Amino acid sequence: MKTLFLTLPVLAVAGCVELGMTPKDTTPEMLATWDAAVASVGCSLVTEADYLPVELQTGLPREKIIEIAQYKVARKEAVSLPSGGVRSVVGVCTPPAEPEGAPVAATVAG
Repeated sequence: MKTLFLTLPVLAVAGCVELGMTPKDTTPEMLATWDAAVASVGCSLVTEADYLPVELQTGLPREKIIEIAQYKVARKEAVSLPSGGVRSVVGVCTPPAEPEGAPVAATVAG
């Protein structure tokens, strides 16, 4: 139920950011603060326990947090999670790169 509650506003603003335009009344500083706040909660916004600290750290209302999240997804700076919510993939939240040509573990027959 909580995921549905958090997903509905995301869907409502999704059309507003499809063009990849910065959400209305959003500054570069707000975007940077969002990145830092999301990183501080483990890089994902899924539950109330994730959103509340981000709201407190940024001083932004939930609606703006969600708008920025959708903007970040549109710019490929975040990804939508299958279970709902988003995960930042920039800055300290950047997933580790897989080394090219890494050997694949072989099974040894005994």
